Amino acid sequence: MTARVLVTGAGGPAGVAVIRSLLHRSDVTVFAADMDGWASGLYLVPPAHRRLLPPGKDTTFVTAIADMVAADDLDLVISTVDVELLALAGRREELKPAVLAAPSADTLEVSLDKLALAERCASTGRAPRTVLAGPDALAVDWEFPVFAKPRQGAGSRGIRRVEDRAALEALPTDEGLIVQDLLPGEEYSVDVIADASGSVVAAVPRTRARVDSGVSIAGRTVRDPELEETAAAVARAIGLVGVANVQLRRDRAGRAMLLEVNPRFPGALPLTIAAGVDIPSLVVDLFLDREIPARVDFREIASVRFLEDVIVEVADVLESPHAGHQDDA
Repeated sequence: MTARVLVTGAGGPAGVAVIRSLLHRSDVTVFAADMDGWASGLYLVPPAHRRLLPPGKDTTFVTAIADMVAADDLDLVISTVDVELLALAGRREELKPAVLAAPSADTLEVSLDKLALAERCASTGRAPRTVLAGPDALAVDWEFPVFAKPRQGAGSRGIRRVEDRAALEALPTDEGLIVQDLLPGEEYSVDVIADASGSVVAAVPRTRARVDSGVSIAGRTVRDPELEETAAAVARAIGLVGVANVQLRRDRAGRAMLLEVNPRFPGALPLTIAAGVDIPSLVVDLFLDREIPARVDFREIASVRFLEDVIVEVADVLESPHAGHQDDA
């Protein structure tokens, strides 16, 4: 039976990777959507399957998705954009009969709040000490330097290195900053998929040898039991069902520690797919209640990314009132 699947965030690398993966399946019909008519992923699918959306923060966004479900007889909705996921997760019922292929609202909210995430994962022994800037941070006997960063937000935006106690005392307390132990070692991204019971099907660590605008553009997969188990423990702690990208960094003692969780498809997904774990395909089967393997192995492989053009007729470019597209790092 053919599944009709909508992929949003078609202008980002994750959206493009998901669309390309699913186009290889003869039993999946792919629809692509974005807020920007220039989003490259739109033009990977036939013209009749291209859709424009309001921004994820727009009050009409969820209704627009629900209207597409009805008009296109969709079975599954896959969003690759954080702000869209937050909007959709609490209103899944409105998308019926389509299923939203996303973690629970609780998992999303915890993952996108670095303080809540550290507290939820404290029992794993792999979460760095994390407290709010201000009195809580000043009460801790830190080994300097430490890091201060926004409680919410992705990537390296707003991160600052705090060299000593004077700098700690000078941190603003009105910006929602948290303070964490320094993790000075190598950073890894681990792409994780967990089944409906929360059991981890695959955890694929990869290096970020080159990064551009927060997206890995070169790297390799790494077989490392510590990295795999650390990411799996984090996934279990947050109640993950579906896909997430768990970012880890080694501490002063060389142990893999939690950096952050992106509860969506990663931009460097093609490397994980090439390594043997086709996460988009697994996600389709998972959320449509089809059987998926209990465990999927991967191999060590490397990738480099390059800019690729999608050439279309001028008349085929969708006109959109929205400028740009939402970040999908």
